Amino acid sequence: MRFFFLAFLLSAFLGSADGTTPPPDLKGGTSIVDTASVRGKVMCGYQGWFRCPNDAANMGWIHWSRDPQQIATNLLTFELWPDMTEYSATERYPAPGFTYPGGSQAELFSSDNAQTVLRHFEWMRDYGIDGAWLQHFLVDLPGGPIANRYPSRLRVLNHVRAAALKTGRVWALSYDIAGMPEGKVFDVLTADWKKMVDERIVEDPRYLYQSGRPVVQIWGFYYENDNNHISAQLADRLIDFFQTPGRYSAFLLGGGDWFWRHNPDPAWQKFYRRFGAYCPWNVGNYVRDETGVKHAATNYWADDQRECQRLGMLWIPVVYPGFSWDNLQRLTPGASLIARRGGQFLWEQFNALSKLGADTVYVAMFDEVDEGTAIFKVTSSPPAQGHFVGYEGWPSDWYLRLVGDAARRLHDKQPIPVEIPFQP
Repeated sequence: MRFFFLAFLLSAFLGSADGTTPPPDLKGGTSIVDTASVRGKVMCGYQGWFRCPNDAANMGWIHWSRDPQQIATNLLTFELWPDMTEYSATERYPAPGFTYPGGSQAELFSSDNAQTVLRHFEWMRDYGIDGAWLQHFLVDLPGGPIANRYPSRLRVLNHVRAAALKTGRVWALSYDIAGMPEGKVFDVLTADWKKMVDERIVEDPRYLYQSGRPVVQIWGFYYENDNNHISAQLADRLIDFFQTPGRYSAFLLGGGDWFWRHNPDPAWQKFYRRFGAYCPWNVGNYVRDETGVKHAATNYWADDQRECQRLGMLWIPVVYPGFSWDNLQRLTPGASLIARRGGQFLWEQFNALSKLGADTVYVAMFDEVDEGTAIFKVTSSPPAQGHFVGYEGWPSDWYLRLVGDAARRLHDKQPIPVEIPFQP
């Protein structure tokens, strides 16, 4: 989803302090997640932007290739090859020129497929993830530069609605302004929200609410960023719209700079503190230890939390499993890599949140293979044609298991140890 740079081990839950008690089966998630509050939710960003030739959209290799008409090693825009083992025949789209190590035809999926979206939400349910923030890109909406994608985007939204209902997950809209001209942001975004309200989509039984109002998130509050055209004036206008009492009122989450408290512009400092909740994008924000190993930067989290509490805002930190976008940016393989370290990179972030008593988390991301932050099922044996990162040999569901276990511990107010306390 995002544009910056952007985790070890679980086959089951820890049964006792020394790990000697046989752990229960992971795949038992049948509880229905409540929709009344954002608080206490561990949710993933869900792109839903992948398309393939001959799917319902029939727009070609969208988000798999630079050229929608063809896919080839020099055209790749993604780092992780999804594990297609569980997908049905109607969900598999052969990728010409790509074969798995054994020689069989390699395949990809389309998000514009109800069965695939349901499968993804079933994984969320099975592994104990509360739901998804459905990314809604302004550039795809009516009035945006690629509005021809809107019918497909709307189908994905409806697939998410149906999947959330069937699996008891929650969902909410997350508008992303990236790539949208500043002069069009307000009109396009608010027109779509009005449509969501007028057509009663936000009254969906699985849509997320807070303080009696539907929740909506906006990504894009990045200071002087070439890809996110936002000003303090536009930010205040958007906040005013969602905070005005009436039919279109909503509980607004802002998403943007991790260094928001240190922004030098007084007008930005003012509007940052008007949100109902703030979600600092932390992907790519890391530090190196004395041996050169990368760790996600979490040293500023306690101050973020305190400031949000002081203001009566909800703080929603972002965690991520690692990062890589060599193919997307045409970089030398490995140049942008933030190594997952078998899951320890991600687990350390949950450990830090546990110490802070946090229980509301944005996981970046569920299906983001373009920037290498996906947590869904990915193969560590991708096609030999092209550069792919994989999960370093760990099971394809490893990160679903990690996130699900961490979510359970946060929900139950259990401490999360520094090291992952179980094996796959």
